[in-house]
Amino acid sequence: MKKNILYIHGFNSSPLSIKAEQTRQYLADNFPDIDFFCPQLVSTPEGAIAQLEHLIENHCLNTKWYLIGSSLGGYFASYLTIKYNCLAVLVNPAIRPYELLHDYIGEQVNPYTQEVYQVTGDHLRQLQVLEQAMPTIDCQQKNNYLVMVQTGDEVLNYQQAVEKYQHCRLIVQRGGDHSFIGFDKCLATIFDFFQLD
Repeated sequence: MKKNILYIHGFNSSPLSIKAEQTRQYLADNFPDIDFFCPQLVSTPEGAIAQLEHLIENHCLNTKWYLIGSSLGGYFASYLTIKYNCLAVLVNPAIRPYELLHDYIGEQVNPYTQEVYQVTGDHLRQLQVLEQAMPTIDCQQKNNYLVMVQTGDEVLNYQQAVEKYQHCRLIVQRGGDHSFIGFDKCLATIFDFFQLD
């Protein structure tokens, strides 16, 4: 069976983010037969999910997907994990992004792509539709998640992720920040979780 890695970047990020590039390089060095996908997501949540679903479903024949989602990408990955029953690593994941992004309504500029776009109230409603329930202790799909947070995250409250994914495998590192300092040192742990060998 073919195995693919899908890295899902966060809000105002891109495939050129440091963590995406580190993941790409780790795969090239250690798992050269596994394909790496990290699309530039469109700016609307509805459009981004449609884009990711299209990618997965166009490769679904005899293909197993493994997801890595950072920040808002972690929120998207959680939705896709439930829909496609795949393994996912969530890195400093957004838990209620429709609350956080309320402060970002208006014009935004993606620093990687220079795209200028508007965050609207409709974006927040689209995000709410994607929300998934907390994995319970007796839910088999709780084993599909590895959740990694750093307590120094200056953008998101890491405790929200710890609470929501308390029954899943959790890595809580003291300090750090929203970018997840030392992510490259966690890649071996991530790929051990995926059990790609």
